[in-house]
Amino acid sequence: MLNEPKFKKNLVDWFNKNQREMPWRETSNPYYIWLSEVMLQQTQVKTVIDYYHKFIDRFPTIADLSNAQEDEVLKYWEGLGYYSRARNFHTAIQDVHHNFDGEVPNHPETFGKLKGVGPYTQAAVMSIAFDLPLATVDGNVFRVWSRLNNDTRDIKLQSTRKAFEKELQSYVESDAGTFNQAMMELGALVCTPKNTLCMFCPVQEHCEAFLNGTVETLPVKTAKVKKKHIKQHVYIIKTQDNEVLIEKRMQKLLNNMWEFPMYEAEAEHQINSILNTNIQFSEQPAYKLKHQFTHLTWDIEVYLADQVINNKDEISLPNNMKWMNLDEKEDYNFPVSMTKIYKFLLSH
Repeated sequence: MLNEPKFKKNLVDWFNKNQREMPWRETSNPYYIWLSEVMLQQTQVKTVIDYYHKFIDRFPTIADLSNAQEDEVLKYWEGLGYYSRARNFHTAIQDVHHNFDGEVPNHPETFGKLKGVGPYTQAAVMSIAFDLPLATVDGNVFRVWSRLNNDTRDIKLQSTRKAFEKELQSYVESDAGTFNQAMMELGALVCTPKNTLCMFCPVQEHCEAFLNGTVETLPVKTAKVKKKHIKQHVYIIKTQDNEVLIEKRMQKLLNNMWEFPMYEAEAEHQINSILNTNIQFSEQPAYKLKHQFTHLTWDIEVYLADQVINNKDEISLPNNMKWMNLDEKEDYNFPVSMTKIYKFLLSH
């Protein structure tokens, strides 16, 4: 069993000396802390820092973000992926602006009811911004706590999360934000998934997995379900005026973002029936790429129209399609896969 006071002191002392410099650790503004936690979900710290700076430069206050249009918010999120995070955060900030006088609620239950706020975000923001006694349990904490206790419970189970939160509760009765960040930092820097740096661990003497030689077998996690693969065809149609056809997505995934017309391979050349045209495309794909989502993979093949369109006015476009000048790409929200295709087009 852990020596609670000594374990916490060893961990926090290490954190205070070795924590990485991050801009959101230099502020007590709950809006900024909340933003950082949303951006950091499924995304590496080094990637987030530039996005974080640009976002708060453009939307420095809750009012600024609340009053912004979704398209602009998504533009500042472009490249981070998982765009539902941005939409949910924007909606939640509007709620805060209109219903909480522009102040992030400091009551956990109230905050937890805002759009997109799950148990981890709730605990992280409430503990770091307001020092409320809530334990954060993310992937790093799952790994650290499993190893410290040589715990073989499946971390994919909700019951395990609840149990860990309960077991960690006594550690966050004081200095909750510091302790939570220290646990996550230990998991990120020392108690890593592979090539664990046990010799440098500040709490090695407390670790049962180290004592038992089971570090590399923990945490226990049920195997992932195999991702679904969808073959997608993208069609590039250009005009003589250096314009290219783009389409706003109506589907739930990446909703309202712009893309070059894309359809599942089974619906080959669907673009012609939509435009009521007979455009010929290259027989072989000009470019191929894969795009990974949490639950599926797109295998994308890009086909180029054999000829440019001389008179675009002869083509009647649906409401969700338009011609975009290749120089105006920054005016539109494109997912990462489409940005890669765009860069390909510029280089060919």
